[in-house]
Amino acid sequence: MELEGTVLVGREFDPVQGRVVVEDGTIQAVEETSTESSSIIVPAFVNAHTHIGDSIAKEAGGGLSLDELVAPPDGLKHRLLRQTSQSEKIAAMRRSLQYMQSGGTAACIEFREGGREGVDAIRAAAASVDLHPVILGRETADAMEIADGFGASGARDGEFGSVRNATREAGKLFGIHAGERDPDDINPALDLEPDFLVHMVHPEPLHLERVADRDVPIVVCPRSNLVTKVGIPPIRELANRTTVALGTDNVMLNSPSMFREMEFTAKLADVSAAEVLRMATVNGADIAGLNCGLVEEGRDAKLLVLDGDSDNLTGVRDPVRAVVRRAGVSDVERVVL
Repeated sequence: MELEGTVLVGREFDPVQGRVVVEDGTIQAVEETSTESSSIIVPAFVNAHTHIGDSIAKEAGGGLSLDELVAPPDGLKHRLLRQTSQSEKIAAMRRSLQYMQSGGTAACIEFREGGREGVDAIRAAAASVDLHPVILGRETADAMEIADGFGASGARDGEFGSVRNATREAGKLFGIHAGERDPDDINPALDLEPDFLVHMVHPEPLHLERVADRDVPIVVCPRSNLVTKVGIPPIRELANRTTVALGTDNVMLNSPSMFREMEFTAKLADVSAAEVLRMATVNGADIAGLNCGLVEEGRDAKLLVLDGDSDNLTGVRDPVRAVVRRAGVSDVERVVL
């Protein structure tokens, strides 16, 4: 298979007129050549933090606080999930995964509520969708055993030392929410030596130093933080110190659209379009241990082809800024997953 157009190549997303040669699901070559195609070829997205179980309750709980919405075990989300049948949850999650796929998302890192049953549910939902969920079980250690790792709610919500050790021994991924409502749970979270932290809205100078010293990746979800009124993460300060990736968080609160997350981040924070695109692609892939997120030889061919001649994108002078700040699902020409 060959894809032609303006190719955003490598980690800097250099725009090159040419073609991408794909064989057996791998990028074999990126060739510079003249082409009449107006397509824009970019790496498919990696959504680095999702909770798609609450797809059954989109826009529920308007006006509620963060704790009232999602704090375990009795936040609105958890109560609604307990009231919903397994088949309904699977069907709703499948719809969210299909939406993500149609918008160019190749993979997501899913913090999966419901123990083993929750892990089984998202696997069932994803079975017919060409999108790879990296599943982090929650609530029980045995959920981690059948998943890709463990996603902890936060250091203030319980003792996670034993499950952290078990996750490490299993060679799996351990992520934890930290600094979402205040800074009090950041040091305890860092003491667990996680593979990554989620949110970090309220880091203090000491926390930033610890993150930099240990090179702990951070996943930020600024749209979600705005909805829950906890503040906005200091994205520039975090990016100066470590790898930062983007996630969309709870489907209950936000559509799982990486286009929307990129545009919001680019217009909110003092970061370049190329930095934001890395946050939406290769940085999340690196956290998850996936071989995608860039258009370069040897990477998995997880690619997004945009129509550069759409009503929205025609006349674009800077394709990287256009992808990050302007493009949307309606501009998608093809998704190669």
